[in-house]
Amino acid sequence: MSVSSKPASQTASNGIPPPKLDLPYPDRPEVVTANLLRLTELVPEPRTKEIFTGLVTHLHQFVQEANLTTEEWMKGIRFLTEVGQKCTDLRQEYIMLSDVLGVSALVDTMNNPPLKNATESCLIGPAYTDDAPDVGHGGTIIDDEKGIGNAEYMYLEGRVLTTDGKPINDAIIESWETDENGIYDVQYDVRDKPNGRGRLRTDSEGNFALRGIVPLAYPLPDDGPVGKLLKVWNRHNMRAAHLHLIIKAPGFRTLTTQLYPEGDRWANTDVVFGPKKSLIVTLKEVGDANEAVQRGIPGGAPFKLLQYDFVLPSEAEAEEARFLSTS
Repeated sequence: MSVSSKPASQTASNGIPPPKLDLPYPDRPEVVTANLLRLTELVPEPRTKEIFTGLVTHLHQFVQEANLTTEEWMKGIRFLTEVGQKCTDLRQEYIMLSDVLGVSALVDTMNNPPLKNATESCLIGPAYTDDAPDVGHGGTIIDDEKGIGNAEYMYLEGRVLTTDGKPINDAIIESWETDENGIYDVQYDVRDKPNGRGRLRTDSEGNFALRGIVPLAYPLPDDGPVGKLLKVWNRHNMRAAHLHLIIKAPGFRTLTTQLYPEGDRWANTDVVFGPKKSLIVTLKEVGDANEAVQRGIPGGAPFKLLQYDFVLPSEAEAEEARFLSTS
């Protein structure tokens, strides 16, 4: 008897017995789908059952409408495998895939309908990390010890308010953007510390301020399967220039959004369908050296001023708006 090597992973029954269903053998396409839908009835949690039923129904419908061949099915399997293999703790290829397919934007707009004067939401994107350093009022989110190349400084100031204009004290604001090369810190081979990221809080009047650089348009990485997909699709891989923000406060719906400086030629065809009209912003050019110094701009250099107030709905307001949008 030969000695076999130890399997890479142990396999065992999950303990669930055969269902008490009289299912016909799946010898025709329609039987395959019907059997799976009957098995979906076994799902105990109602919402999960609803999602599984919709997924099976529409996925099987797509396969039949496209008349998918075995070779095309295998090509799709390989593609999804490559997407998973490209993911790391700092790179989310699956979020990029969801983004370029418009699924992220669709989920965002469905779950965050316009509400009174509340700031509209936008995508979180694949470059978010939870290690943004704390910065003080007017502090920098950009490591500019060695300068900022050809980029321009930007100073963002404003308030965080309720829908009826009251200030929200101690709201947490996280912001992140690319560096002067249009590259996120997580895209570098070596990332010894966060860069282009910061976390700050509003004061008792809802005021906040931070310093960064004027956002740059940049391409999604094209070294992975999502980049290859865009080329097959004959689509560009450019994102319009933007600044990411997440704003949290107890009792209010967390706002995940992006601000887009006006005039970007990629805005209308942004590869992930991010820009919304209300999130297009105007930057004011400031050349006064004294004003620059007061705002902490190195060397009193010219900078762009962005003044923007964020309005958060309460949890109750947000839930009511979503209910009305789906009823």
